[in-house]
Amino acid sequence: MSWRPQYRSSKFRNVYGKVANREHCFDGIPITKNVHDNHFCAVNARFLAIVTESAGGGSFLVIPLEQTGRIEPNYPKVCGHQGNVLDIKWNPFIDNIIASCSEDTSVRIWEIPEGGLKRNMTEALLELHGHSRRVGLVEWHPTTNNILFSAGYDYKVLIWNLDVGEPVKMIDCHSDVILCMSFNTDGSLLTTTCKDKKLRVIEPRSGRVLQEANCKNHRVNRVVFLGNMKRLLTTGVSRWNTRQIALWDQEDLSMPLIEEEIDGLSGLLFPFYDADTHMLYLAGKGDGNIRYYEISTEKPFLSYLMEFRSPAPQKGLGVMPKHGLDVSACEVFRFYKLVTLKGLIEPISMIVPRRSDSYQEDIYPMTPGTEPALTPDEWLGGINRDPVLMSLKEGYKKSSKMVFKAPIKEKKSVVVNGIDLLENVPPRTENELLRMFFRQQDEIRRLKEELAQKDIRIRQLQLELKNLRNSPKNC
Repeated sequence: MSWRPQYRSSKFRNVYGKVANREHCFDGIPITKNVHDNHFCAVNARFLAIVTESAGGGSFLVIPLEQTGRIEPNYPKVCGHQGNVLDIKWNPFIDNIIASCSEDTSVRIWEIPEGGLKRNMTEALLELHGHSRRVGLVEWHPTTNNILFSAGYDYKVLIWNLDVGEPVKMIDCHSDVILCMSFNTDGSLLTTTCKDKKLRVIEPRSGRVLQEANCKNHRVNRVVFLGNMKRLLTTGVSRWNTRQIALWDQEDLSMPLIEEEIDGLSGLLFPFYDADTHMLYLAGKGDGNIRYYEISTEKPFLSYLMEFRSPAPQKGLGVMPKHGLDVSACEVFRFYKLVTLKGLIEPISMIVPRRSDSYQEDIYPMTPGTEPALTPDEWLGGINRDPVLMSLKEGYKKSSKMVFKAPIKEKKSVVVNGIDLLENVPPRTENELLRMFFRQQDEIRRLKEELAQKDIRIRQLQLELKNLRNSPKNC
């Protein structure tokens, strides 16, 4: 028998990556130099948000998508955090609401005005304090409005109900820093990767660990749920320090279904999954490559399609939601690539080559839309519901009519000599430490002088009292 190569027929076999023209890029942006393994970028159908390099505190830019080209150095920022911003995520149901987390241990919710920022924004709509150490990850629940998850360096995941502005659950099953969080389609399951080399599938409302894998040979970094396939895909490092991906059955994590080595580079592999086309994109941090595969429920499970290559290394990638894509150009995915060396944000469109300009229903099935399926109380009460679907043919330009209402909370304060102790944060630089030291020395000197004056006054009053008692009139 002669050997013949096996070819799978696939409508996505010839998908190619198209980089936007320079005038449609975002230029002159001081992208953060932080080495935290996050994307530092979030995008939706209206705005692009990028974490920037800033002196003192943390800030990020929010730019309307139509405002391409060079960004002015004095462009207004969101700059209310007292520490570096580590992660930002847009609310999937309300276009102008964004969550950020920071080294200052807080999570903050911001409301971006129509048309973008006109001046620096320092006041958050909501400040969430619950973590004891810096917060590295935030994720919105995929089907429920106003439910936010945050993971901190205190090894805890907090679930916030933004209707009341308080944490409602704490998941405390990790023994080290949480690296990644991902939800299944209806948000009833949460999977995490952790520095303790374990992959976990968790029921978030109870905090119960349903499945756990000890990944010693395949050290996991990132994980993503593969839609409704009941599969997980992880990226990590093999025992020979090569980059690797592994496919798992979510109901049995004893052994991966397949493991595949990618290359010998050292940068992290970011996985992105498109449940509508069943396509998986693998983007390397520190290189310019994006590989893409098609996933199926039958062996060999993973079929390599092609690779997009670029000489410019990427620090992170933002992903446009489906309803923000250009369906007339047969665009099935869009990345926003952070090129730190050039201060550039570069849109990359993944396009299915088709001759017709008409709407292609076979590559655009019904997709999760901008309406939530559940309220926070329903989800916390145990109800699960699939996302509310929308057609990209008619509804992809519709904007959500939902509005975020922040709960009214009393601000607690402890004021001493005009300084709010709860607002004070530890110094981050040597200069700040010195300034604080000299300020405290001045305060100590003033208090000592005040104390000495009071001692003198007490002695004077004691003498006057003694004189009064010994005076002849009192005899």
